[in-house]
Parts: sequence; C-alpha cells; structure tokens
Amino acid sequence: MSQLLSLSRAARLADVSRAELQRRIRRGELATFEGQIAASELLRVFPQVSLENSEALERVERIKAAALPKTHERDTALPDPRVLVSRLRSLSEVLVRQVSALDAAERLLGEVAERLSPIAERAASETAARLAETLAWLDTERRALKERPKPDNQARLFAKDTFLRIMAANVKIIPSGHDFFVEGTESILDASVRAGLHLAYGCYSGNCGACKARLLSGEVWKTREHDFVLSEREKQMGYIIACSNTAVTDLVLEAAEALSVEDLPEQEIRASVRKIERIGDELIELEVQTPRTRTLRFMAGQRALLTLEDGAAAELPIASCPCNARHLHFFVRRRRGDPFCEQIFGRDMHHGQLITVKGPSGRFVLDEESAEPAVFVAFGDGIAPIKSLIEHAVSIDIVESYHLYWMVAAADAQHQANWCRAMRDSLDNFAYTPLADSNPAEAITRILADHRDLDRRRIYVAGPSVQVEAVARGLESAGVPAGNLAAERLD
Repeated sequence: MSQLLSLSRAARLADVSRAELQRRIRRGELATFEGQIAASELLRVFPQVSLENSEALERVERIKAAALPKTHERDTALPDPRVLVSRLRSLSEVLVRQVSALDAAERLLGEVAERLSPIAERAASETAARLAETLAWLDTERRALKERPKPDNQARLFAKDTFLRIMAANVKIIPSGHDFFVEGTESILDASVRAGLHLAYGCYSGNCGACKARLLSGEVWKTREHDFVLSEREKQMGYIIACSNTAVTDLVLEAAEALSVEDLPEQEIRASVRKIERIGDELIELEVQTPRTRTLRFMAGQRALLTLEDGAAAELPIASCPCNARHLHFFVRRRRGDPFCEQIFGRDMHHGQLITVKGPSGRFVLDEESAEPAVFVAFGDGIAPIKSLIEHAVSIDIVESYHLYWMVAAADAQHQANWCRAMRDSLDNFAYTPLADSNPAEAITRILADHRDLDRRRIYVAGPSVQVEAVARGLESAGVPAGNLAAERLD
C-alpha cells in the first residue's frame, strides 16, 4: 500500500489548505483511507510537487502569525540543535530502510534475469526470441537507471516529506483525531494552542500537571524541567507534561481535549491592561494581557467578564483568536453613566492597570466539525465575536470559504474595515461585503442574491437582538436549516 499521510501533512506537501483537501474529498475527487490520504492518491490529484512554498499558503501563514503573540516568533525558527540531530537520526533510519529496499529490488531484478536466461535458451524459437528481447530491455533499463536516475513525482514527494519532517513534527491527538505541527523549539502545548486546539492546561509552566498527556508513539525531548511530579507508574505508561516537552518525531498522544463549551472550566485570572486605543469618541479597543502562567482557555466567539479594581465590571465578547489567548482584545462602547465605561474612557486608565478576567461564557462558537462554506453577518459591534470566529477558522484551516457582511449605521462606523480588506486581499476564498445604512430585510436580500445554496452553508449572525432575530427568521424562511445557523445577541 502507498504511504498514508495525515490531512495536515498532505496539505503541506501539496501546497494547498486543509479546507481545499476537504472540499475535494467531499466532492469525491480525492479518496481517503481511515481519514488519511495515500501518497499515490495525492499525486494523482496534485501531480506537480514542488519543494517551494506556495504564495497562497504563505499569505495564510502571515495572517495566522499576525494573530499570535510576539513570543511565538522565536518558536517558529529552526529546531533546537539537539532536536534537529534526533530528527536527522530518525530520518536516517528511514532512508536506510528505503536504500535497503532499493538494493533488495535491484538484486531481485538480477535474479529474475538469471532465472529467465536458461529458460530462454531452452524455449521454442518464438518464445525464446521474446524472452531474449525482454532480457535485453531489462538490462538496458537497469543500466540507464544506474547512470541517469530520473526522480519521479513519488520521489519528489518523498524528498519534500523528508524535508518537512526535519523542520516540523506532526502530532495526532486521540481520541479526537485532531492533528497539528510542532515547529521550531515550541512546546507541544504551545503548538496545540497555535493550531486552535483546546487541550487541557492550567499554569503553562509545568507546575500543575493539567496538560499531562500519554505518549503512545514517537519521541519527545524535554525542553525544561517541571515541578509537577509524575509517578513511576505514569512514567512507565508514557505520560509527559505537554508544556515542557517538544516533539522530536511524529507523535500520537492520548490527551484530554475540550470539544464543547461545557468542557472548558470557569477561570478567574488577574491580568493587566496592555493597550487602550481610541477608535473615536464612542469606542475603545482594549487589550488585556494575562500572565504567562495563566492563559485564558476559551473558544472563539465567547465572552469574558472584566472587573476593575473598584468592582466596576462588564461582560464583553472577546474580539481575538484563542490562538493568542494571552492577549485578549475587546471593543468597549461608551455608555453614559456606566461605571466600567466611565473608567475605561477616563484619563486615569493606563497601561499596566490591574483587571480581573473571568470566563469564558457563551455558546456562540465555531462548528469545528464542519468544513462547509461559512457566512458571517455582523451588525454594529457584533463584529467583535465574528472577528474572533473568523481568525480562529483561518487558524485551524477548516472552512472551505468565507463571506463576511458587516452592517453599520454609516460607512465610517466600520472601524475594522482595514482588517476586513486585509483578509479579503490575503485569502482567495474570503469575500467581504460592507453594508452601510441597511436594514435586516435589505441584508437578507443581499445574502440570498449572493448565495443560492444557503442550505449547505454555516451562518453566524451577531449584533443587537432585534436585528439578529429578524435576519435569523428571514434566513430560516428562505430554507436555511435551524441547525446551520448560530446567533449571538449582544443586548
């Protein structure tokens, strides 16, 4: 059987997104075997394998990198020398097996020729002539391969896969089946967060043991010592601390993973204000930074309760990606007489001021099991959870295509227009339709005109209750199944 590749590895080798592979699988253009793709099948659909990265994937990587904290930039460099040596040693064993197999095949061909020669001598004239012709052809082809070997697409695929295995290791999580890449010197936990997965963790520094996982196959390397003590039995069973180990080779890990909002614990974190950026007289973008050892675990689209030192509080949608869980972004709309808003907009609010983050809350999250095209509809400040959903969807690379509609009272109220245009310009499968001074009925008309197949699309709507409910009713009347529509009411 041809070499089997995970979906993530196959996407990298073919220089396409996971979403593109999933689209072809759904259409029957690409066959899979137990959730994996055979190398021969990948080459059939993508015959041109290049060792160079595609421009499209580079654009996606830049978008994902922009959503990550600066501390991750050093983690995507070359692996640590000791990890690199281990990977090279592991791959050398693979290459030895491949070379041995080629030598064995060459010897086998030689034995075939030796066995056929006496048969040709004793055979009838016509058969003897055909055997002699076959033996001459076999001898010519063997000499030509030795003198001028011609790499085929299978060989190129193997070469590229070997190169990628040196640069990054693939980790598969069971029982979920999710997988991700560990690059540079980053820990397994860091890589899982960057990939948008929700593995269990607590302190992020090796003290609590919450990120304990069982290594079923592969080799890891401890990047730092940890205070949490694994029992001798746990060590024998292969348990490791994910925040303190990196992957040397491809891994299979048994690990706890949050698959729904119920799986995430409520957390309370003492954080600090990192940035206060005014977007006009009535709106502020607030960035809150959590301690390195207490990163907030949340799902894209959820909310958090922010409490200032004097007790003033507000629950707001998180407007950033879970892959950047230390740097939480919020849009704060001025509300006269509200103690929290008055302080945020006041002159005394400053960088480093303490703020308590409690959460997450809310069920408006991305359907991560669906790769169907997605339509995102934001009314006014509904852009906050929608932005989080989109950044997360791009990070985990599962959605086939995106279309964002943002409706505001006036064109100058689209304070994230630059972000929207950047996404549209960077992603070939991203469409952005700004709508100013539009009502829900006009929005529905535009959406229906753009998409004739809304019954096979996931739709996410966020904003004030009146507008959200009007759009939800209109889309359901147009044939959108209720299960395909998620709504977040911000009142």
